[in-house]
Amino acid sequence: MTQALPKSVTIEEFATWYPENSQHPYELHNGVIVEMPLPIGEHEEVVGFLSTQFTLEYSRLNRPYFIPKTVFVQLPDRQSAYSPDILILNRSNLINEPIWKKESIITLSESISLVVEIVSTNWRDDYLKKYADYEQMGIPEYWIVDYAGLGGREFIGRPKQPTILICSLDENEYRVGRFRGDQRIQSPTFPDLNLIAQQIFQAGSIE
Repeated sequence: MTQALPKSVTIEEFATWYPENSQHPYELHNGVIVEMPLPIGEHEEVVGFLSTQFTLEYSRLNRPYFIPKTVFVQLPDRQSAYSPDILILNRSNLINEPIWKKESIITLSESISLVVEIVSTNWRDDYLKKYADYEQMGIPEYWIVDYAGLGGREFIGRPKQPTILICSLDENEYRVGRFRGDQRIQSPTFPDLNLIAQQIFQAGSIE
């Protein structure tokens, strides 16, 4: 649901407006505040499982990374700000962020190591809008985790099946790898990550 506001909203106005401890997530799309779907339990299990696996891996590698609770990614030259399901930041580049000390807003691709979106009912945002915007911004690695097989057939096959797309930047364009079932995940950021797709779909549970 889109918030009814009298004019286009800037990033700074959006950050000031954002309700503290809001029960609903919001993003800013071309100056319009958009209420995002509330995540269901399975969605949050996948977020929690992946966040734990990433944290263990970057800690093992002694990388200067962390996963913030709520941070917005501002798109260049547009009044748009996304709040990814998982955002891995490179702490060493935050000194170059122009508004980081005032607002939890990231503007530079160099500050971002990896972004994950967990697909829900608004799947076109993840596969089309955010894919194009993250690519244009230069975010080096973007995961689309479609654990429920909701996306279009051109992305996840016919018949539809749970799929993970890992999009890695190559000469300013994303190169896409698709992972399903017992296929081992291949991540440029974490090449030694020992996960298969089905583990993620099951959020690490043991059947």
